Amino acid sequence: MIKNYFLVAWRNLLNNKGYSAINIFGLAAGMAVAMVIALWVVHEYSYDRFMPDHERLYRVQRNFDSNGDTLTFATVSLKLADVLRNEIPEMEYVCETDWLGNHALKAGERKVVLNGGGVQDDFLKAFQFRLLQGDAASVFKNPFSIVLTESTARALFGNENPMGKLVRIDNRHDLAVTGILKDLPATSSFRFKYLYPFSFLDKTNNFVMGNRKSGTFSGNAFQLFVKVRPKVNLAQLASKIAFLEKREKGNTNAERSIVILQRMDRWHLFGNYENGKESGGFIDYIRIFSSIGILVLLIACINFVNLTTARSEKRAREVGIRKAIGSRRLHLVVQFLAESLTLTFIALLCSLVMVAVALPFFNKMTGAEIHIPFTDIRFWVITMVCVTVTGIAAGLKPAFYLSSFNPVKTLKGTMKIGASATWSRRALVVVQFTCSVVLVISTLVIYRQMKYAKDRPTGFETNRLMSSQLTQDMEKTNDALKQDLLQSGLVSHVSTASCPPADINWHSDLDDFPGKLPGETLEMGMVQAGDDYINTMGMKLLSGRDFRPGLSDTLNVILNEAAVKRLRLKDPLTSEIKWNDRRLRIIGVVQNALMSNPFQRAEPMLFMKTDDKNGYLLYQLASGVAPHRAVEQLEAIFTRHNPAFPYVYEFADDAYNSKFHQEMLTGRLSGIFAMLAIMISCLGLLGLAAYMAEQRTKEIGVRKVLGASVAQVWFLLSKDFIVLVLLSCLIASPIALYSLERWLSQYDYRITLGPAVFLYAAVAALAVTLATISFQSIKAAMANPVKSLRSE
Repeated sequence: MIKNYFLVAWRNLLNNKGYSAINIFGLAAGMAVAMVIALWVVHEYSYDRFMPDHERLYRVQRNFDSNGDTLTFATVSLKLADVLRNEIPEMEYVCETDWLGNHALKAGERKVVLNGGGVQDDFLKAFQFRLLQGDAASVFKNPFSIVLTESTARALFGNENPMGKLVRIDNRHDLAVTGILKDLPATSSFRFKYLYPFSFLDKTNNFVMGNRKSGTFSGNAFQLFVKVRPKVNLAQLASKIAFLEKREKGNTNAERSIVILQRMDRWHLFGNYENGKESGGFIDYIRIFSSIGILVLLIACINFVNLTTARSEKRAREVGIRKAIGSRRLHLVVQFLAESLTLTFIALLCSLVMVAVALPFFNKMTGAEIHIPFTDIRFWVITMVCVTVTGIAAGLKPAFYLSSFNPVKTLKGTMKIGASATWSRRALVVVQFTCSVVLVISTLVIYRQMKYAKDRPTGFETNRLMSSQLTQDMEKTNDALKQDLLQSGLVSHVSTASCPPADINWHSDLDDFPGKLPGETLEMGMVQAGDDYINTMGMKLLSGRDFRPGLSDTLNVILNEAAVKRLRLKDPLTSEIKWNDRRLRIIGVVQNALMSNPFQRAEPMLFMKTDDKNGYLLYQLASGVAPHRAVEQLEAIFTRHNPAFPYVYEFADDAYNSKFHQEMLTGRLSGIFAMLAIMISCLGLLGLAAYMAEQRTKEIGVRKVLGASVAQVWFLLSKDFIVLVLLSCLIASPIALYSLERWLSQYDYRITLGPAVFLYAAVAALAVTLATISFQSIKAAMANPVKSLRSE
């Protein structure tokens, strides 16, 4: 009997090739979208879960009370690491690290600049990355040692065995290779290519040595990770460590800090904090695209339901005969569900082909490494369950509807399709287009918000500004390097700074300022600037003066507008502030520059003059110089002054534009999925329009004989669909408005939603609808009425 069900289903599919193709293609497209999104969601959720005992690994962070607002920082002090290691027995491993930045590695004549850094000796015991050579218990015993990933070892030593060989780092020290790590998985939050022991920094880095000796919780410049012992009560541990820093009396920073933990499997998904608690992050994008996947699949299922029920009259006699010869309603329900499942599984095969074709493009857009896990039994079990549920859910209404036909009326030919069936189809079309219009409106708003933010004045020059990280060799020849750059004619301004142009990597609290309230704190972004910094950055000086060359201005500072406003200074050029026990005089005010988040308000900034040569070299290309030609010539100059390192540079506009990457990707993918949703919806309309034209063939013939024009017949067949789409737009607008207002609320700098975007979406939906149904409507209107009325 089961075989007969599927045989009949197959024959019915072949007998209605056009409708079956529309059903299969629409359902396959919806399933493909849902599958791609599901694979991406699983990929993002799998971040860091490959790590053994990941549920016992945590990052240590601080909640800082800033005038009633709780700010969360991942920067901690070395003293906190020592306290957790020595005083908290629940900690199995405590691992301090630096910020794992770029360093130059050299072995023989091979040179690379890669990401890596210093980690405490127990790091590879806590984080059990696979060691291909070496032992986690001993690789960091020698302070002058280094562990490479296999790709880094290959880049430096080719196919030779690197163990025991020397790698020169930053052209300063030679480190012996003591271990080789397997390349990190794509789903790791860590991105390092090598590691060296933190004890190396304790011996060679003055900043680290100073912080280690200071014995204070104020040196918050490091990362800290811990692995707790098994079966530790986390609530009790959290309360035990929360107030560790408060015991350092007289230290405002410590007294206002609470120590918290964030579990490893939440690092990737929950990067945003609000009032000291996780408030979202990448998880927001996962929720957005999960909703899109469900909506597109729902649209495809609605197509199936509508097209199946719409052609019910074609099956009426079949149902009547089956019932007359003894078929029970249950048998008929199973028969129609078998047809639904047959179509669904064929659609699954088509969707797998679509996904296989789409994934390379999707991976390129998202930077993910997703593939169809054909060999994973869990994938097939979940896929089959989902497809079966989809097939049954999509076929349930048609199955019960068709099996309810009265056999007497169907065999006499007197059965009429009830108004309830017509209205249910219309309701489903409204739901379908409501989902599609919501996606279209969302896409338009995302693009408008991105354009609005990208067009926002940056407050500094981005188009021709470049930066390179300073090395020790460059620091030694800094003045000569600057002179060569200026004399080359390629560069108009050169300066140094503690951070690149489009980033702020250092914040600090002011000790005192005019009008400071009792207990008030003020954290500011700090930039140590060299000669000609303001001109090199292309900033606009609003009042006061720039720094003078030399060391005469080392006790003078320049503030931005946001800092002046936050300090409540009416006459900033006559004011002094206190920082790090130094009295600093304000000599200038510059326009706000968007050096951090372009979607938020410009943060308070303090620029101080320094003669330190560490950090970054900033240089602005001269007007009229082609960037690609300049890079070739600049490489020769940098190589002359920095022969041990490859020339590494970054354009400020590239760095700034990268801040829009996630939002632009969201907009691009939303646009693609919205177009697919509209396409699937239109496939359903095409099928329904063809069905309606077929059902009203004789009516159209009579109307034409009586003088109806093509335009009148077209309007007759199209008006119902136009009304349904307009109703969908009316329903979609408040839904989209509510959702998008919530999404926009995360940005300080955002657009205002007006009626235009909703009108654009409605016009687009109406135009696509008319284009879809007009083909069938005009075809029916132009048909010869003689053929349709011949039997009358």
